[in-house]
Amino acid sequence: MADLFEEYRLGPGWDEMFAEHGLPRESYAALHATLQPLSSGELGIRAEVLARAFLNQGITFALKGVERPFPLDIVPRIIAAAEWRSVELGVAQRIRALEAFLADVYGAGQVLADGVVPRRIIATSAHFLRAAAGINPPNGVRIHVAGVDLIRDEQGTFRVLEDNVRIPSGVSYVMENRRAMAQVLPEVFSATRILPVESYPAMLLRALRAAAPVGVSEPTVVVLSPGVFNSAYFEHSLLAREMGVELVEGRDLVCVGNDVAMRTTAGEQRVDVIYRRIDDDFLDPVHFRADSVIGVAGLLNAARAGRVTIANAVGNGVADDKLLYTYVPDLIRYYLNEEPVLPNVDTYRLDEPGVLEHVLPRLDELVIKPVDGAGGAGITIGSQATDEELATVRETISADPRGWIAQREVKLSMVPTLIGNRLRGRHVDLRPFAVNDGDKIWVLPGGLTRVALPEGALVVNSSQGGGSKDTWVLADDDDTTPFEVPHLPADAAPLPPAATPEPGPAAGAGESQQQQQQQ
Repeated sequence: MADLFEEYRLGPGWDEMFAEHGLPRESYAALHATLQPLSSGELGIRAEVLARAFLNQGITFALKGVERPFPLDIVPRIIAAAEWRSVELGVAQRIRALEAFLADVYGAGQVLADGVVPRRIIATSAHFLRAAAGINPPNGVRIHVAGVDLIRDEQGTFRVLEDNVRIPSGVSYVMENRRAMAQVLPEVFSATRILPVESYPAMLLRALRAAAPVGVSEPTVVVLSPGVFNSAYFEHSLLAREMGVELVEGRDLVCVGNDVAMRTTAGEQRVDVIYRRIDDDFLDPVHFRADSVIGVAGLLNAARAGRVTIANAVGNGVADDKLLYTYVPDLIRYYLNEEPVLPNVDTYRLDEPGVLEHVLPRLDELVIKPVDGAGGAGITIGSQATDEELATVRETISADPRGWIAQREVKLSMVPTLIGNRLRGRHVDLRPFAVNDGDKIWVLPGGLTRVALPEGALVVNSSQGGGSKDTWVLADDDDTTPFEVPHLPADAAPLPPAATPEPGPAAGAGESQQQQQQQ
């Protein structure tokens, strides 16, 4: 029987499983020992189980107009406990700095007066909303949920790629990936202490309840969704169900006299905290887009009056601006008096004197990104672009330097991925999710690993043909946190290596799901 890793080649990026060919790193030893004896056919059968389970649950995405199961690769990504501690500290540090920045920029503006961030960066940001100025959340939290996108560079160092503090999406994949993987690789779970992920809804609910308006001890929390046609509706319904709160649409809410109420069969019921999954532009037709039919008229006034809390806060998008991203290390030093735990990717600000002229001759070595882009849209990887594409980019960024950044092309780290019937190295990133309750920032162990499935591709977004992996964070030897164990349905038999597994029952609603990458 051929070794699944026999033809595996180390690629140009940091290989997370292998230090050298055939020699797995310590954190991957148990997984390697489980996979190595399997035939490609046996592994393929298990991979088919994953795809069928996701399809049956409606966890799909649209690629070129066709609904497909969201690709979950059967080989998980593993992060050692010591590595995760650095990620956890760095993500929490970054959120603390961004919280302070948002409070400042929508308040006194001292960071601008001190010249840490130039006023022009804020004044020209598409996501700085003057309507949000002066709104002070009850417990001071504006970033209730964050998704910070990380990569590992050629030396294996974690670096921040971008911040997502508006409406970060994708945590449903984290939970569903874990449930599915427990059914197809139970023998690895039994040999490995993996930190759990199922506590996320409880931690989120705790943070939302802690954000209730002053004087409200038993808040009513709802999840506000654009509706069933939104690409992340599966996630909205999953989180509402897991938290035990109502899933509502804009038409279900009414705002009168700065109080927000939910229409129910028993009459109107006051709403205190809204976990919204609607973009700022569509949230309140009074202050933003007047043609929005999915928002709630008067919602921003209610928040300003302290009668309802909107999570995440309106106006957070200014902190997602990729030009502002380049200042976050300075914000950490300014607000926290600390050095950044997680470095940024080397980035050029094209609107600064002399920088554009330095960058233009080197476009074939760099990655060009729009500052307000999402889902991988608009990105040009210079080494993979044609001369015609580079000429277009040169013209575009020359006309609007403020709208673009340039970054060093990082060869993202690689993890073995099942391609056809063989394991091949593919590039990955990581989106850890953090929840802030005002007292503590809790980082979900693992997060969403996205994988670029085409050979050599560096864009991992599902809209660009990417998939995902379950992310396992190993527990410390002295960690007392209950670790992950396989959770199988009562009627599901354990899967021996050579057995033909049966698909597990659906664990979620039947709505379709396509990942939103930026929001």
